[in-house]
Amino acid sequence: MINRPLGAHAPGGRSFYTPLALTVTEQWPYLIRYLEDGRLELSNNRAERSIKPFVMGRKNWLFANTPAGAQSSAVIYSLIETAKENQLDPYRYLLWVLKNAPVLSQRDEAWAEKLLPSKAPQECYIPRI
Repeated sequence: MINRPLGAHAPGGRSFYTPLALTVTEQWPYLIRYLEDGRLELSNNRAERSIKPFVMGRKNWLFANTPAGAQSSAVIYSLIETAKENQLDPYRYLLWVLKNAPVLSQRDEAWAEKLLPSKAPQECYIPRI
């Protein structure tokens, strides 16, 4: 296991490599985390692409008159993007969630877990052609 970046113990005095060594030293824990966990991506392009529709539509959000309205919009947008990320048809997934949430919330304490994308029925998935 690598514990220290190469060049972190450079001899005293400033050289061309000193700022580089300082940057590598500061970012080292993040680099190690990326190398140890293969699920992590080196860039955040995927996350940035997923929020782009919200950035493009932010002028429309000026019409959310109340904090509760803004919160509701955020919840719906979050559900839509989560559905897309899990290869679900957003319309079908929202329909399924909105049909089942009231019933489940009245009879089950762990109702939200039953509405996760991993629990969605096959009919919510985008059809493969």
